[in-house]
Amino acid sequence: MNTQNHSQQAAFIWSVADLLRGDFKQSQYGRIILPFTLLRRLECVLEPTKAEVLQAAQAHQAKPEAVREKLLLRAANQPFFNASPLTLGTLSDTQTADDLMSYVQSRDVRGSAARPVIGSFPLA
Repeated sequence: MNTQNHSQQAAFIWSVADLLRGDFKQSQYGRIILPFTLLRRLECVLEPTKAEVLQAAQAHQAKPEAVREKLLLRAANQPFFNASPLTLGTLSDTQTADDLMSYVQSRDVRGSAARPVIGSFPLA
């Protein structure tokens, strides 16, 4: 990522934060904006293999957890996966908190560098 592109993306993220100013205090941005930015980024990385992971999750749900994890990691072709059928865009309007917790808890990043990062946010 070049410096100009990085600056544009950072400016966009902070412009969204400015839109939320009426709903959140500036001190709350880090607790709201950063976790959702991270979740969305991980979602984008996993998007190309999401269908394969969901199919593998269904096919291997009766297998031992350690075996299932390895099969889903292979399907995701990443050091993490998300076996939830939900996306940030499909969270329901009426059960958003419940759906969000289900979505976050379905994201499995054991054994990767992402686990401590996600674990540091209150959503995880």
